[in-house]
Amino acid sequence: MTPRLLALALLVATSTLALPARAVGRLADVTVTDRDTGATLALHHHRGEYWVAGRPGARYAITVRNRLGERILAVPAVDGVNVLSGETAAWDQTGYVLSPGQPYQITGWRKSSSEIAAFEFSSAGDSYAGRTGRPDHVGVIGVALFRERRPEPAVLEPDHAVRDNRQRQEESRSFQRGAPPPASPATGLQERNSSEALAQHAPSSTTDSLAKAAPLPAPRLGTGHGQREVSVISHTRFERLQASPNEIIRIRYDSRENLVAAGVIREPVLYPRLPTPSAFPNSGNTSYVPDPPSRF
Repeated sequence: MTPRLLALALLVATSTLALPARAVGRLADVTVTDRDTGATLALHHHRGEYWVAGRPGARYAITVRNRLGERILAVPAVDGVNVLSGETAAWDQTGYVLSPGQPYQITGWRKSSSEIAAFEFSSAGDSYAGRTGRPDHVGVIGVALFRERRPEPAVLEPDHAVRDNRQRQEESRSFQRGAPPPASPATGLQERNSSEALAQHAPSSTTDSLAKAAPLPAPRLGTGHGQREVSVISHTRFERLQASPNEIIRIRYDSRENLVAAGVIREPVLYPRLPTPSAFPNSGNTSYVPDPPSRF
């Protein structure tokens, strides 16, 4: 590669890296959208955490798009509160089940199987968590993702079937004679708990890093309990592959003004335009001795 082409390649690569990320996650793409403008909020990575800048008063949505070819369960929490049940958030609570490749917009606090109260950026004191006496985790969005345990097909080989049938006959004869039946071999199967989750009906303390900094220029953001909207879902069953999440996605948020003040967002510094100084201000274009002034 010639030096010119190498420089061009480096320029393209640098430009690509400079673009702000808008989705995070391995099992699913998780994004935050300003519903009033339709814009997907840029993710800012700062000290190991992802941040988005919200507009006070704006409605927003958490979009989860399943990246797998199988169903997943997404347990969403905002400000430390489960958005479906209103409980203080925990992994083992209810969530949304997404089909393979399915995207779903979580637009608010679920009030019923057909209605939500819209998410909207508000002051921390007016947030749903703050108004319900749980202000310690205001300013964070969490999504716990679980893979599904698929039922294992029960396949009996012919010799197993014959042996099991013979064993049942012996147990029956022993019972008729009054003898205790022989002990059955362990099957290796055990009852597993299935968690009930919610599926889409139709295609349709986290304050540490900011609190320890200098006083913020604007009130911190939380998520309010907005107006009611129609949002229809239905119930389904989902058995988790394991008790703990296969992936946890965490996105923190605050106003752009506060994130700039805290150093999460670095804006370019605009310096005033200054006059250009001359290194030799008394130098002209004269190469030789100039003529003297004219005589009168």
